[in-house]
Amino acid sequence: MNRKLLNFIVTIVLAFILSQFLPWWSIMVAAFITSIFLSLKKGAVFFIPFLAIAFFWMIYSFWLSSSNDFTLAKKIAVLFPLGGNPYILILVTGIIGGIAAGVAGIFSKQFSLILNNRR
Repeated sequence: MNRKLLNFIVTIVLAFILSQFLPWWSIMVAAFITSIFLSLKKGAVFFIPFLAIAFFWMIYSFWLSSSNDFTLAKKIAVLFPLGGNPYILILVTGIIGGIAAGVAGIFSKQFSLILNNRR
């Protein structure tokens, strides 16, 4: 299996498991762990965790919001300049989570480079 696809899938699975027990930042832990063990190169270090967590958070928030007919999402979307559109709020949520995971992926790559240079 392609290393990028494997990293994508493992990041989503690990983020789902960790999100059951830990707060929102568990996605960063998932991206960090998968990027340590399934290292990527160049831009993929940021974009694979970004896409994995953005996809995960958008699907997960859509699933949670659809169970209550997007009531809370509509109210929160009014607070932001989103015109009360819950779907744009879900998109923004995915982007924010993706950025957090991408930064964690870059951090894990830098961390592994530091550890390899000390040996």
